[in-house]
Amino acid sequence: MSMKKPMGLFTPEEIEKIVVMERLHLYNRGLYCGPQAISRVLDQKGVRPLPSISTINRILSRNCLTHPRTGYYPEDYIGD
Repeated sequence: MSMKKPMGLFTPEEIEKIVVMERLHLYNRGLYCGPQAISRVLDQKGVRPLPSISTINRILSRNCLTHPRTGYYPEDYIGD
């Protein structure tokens, strides 16, 4: 998926995928990968509409990406 559309806006589904991909990309490069860092990267890449910090945080939570490790680890959620 290209990060820039020539004309038009990204759909909410596309925004969610972009946020997740940018989170993983930042993490894999050893960079800060919180909502503010992701927002800055999305803004620099021209992603529109630019999601708010709280929206980015909800996307990360929904995709189990709020802990320091990258992926979803089912054993962390046993008994929750």
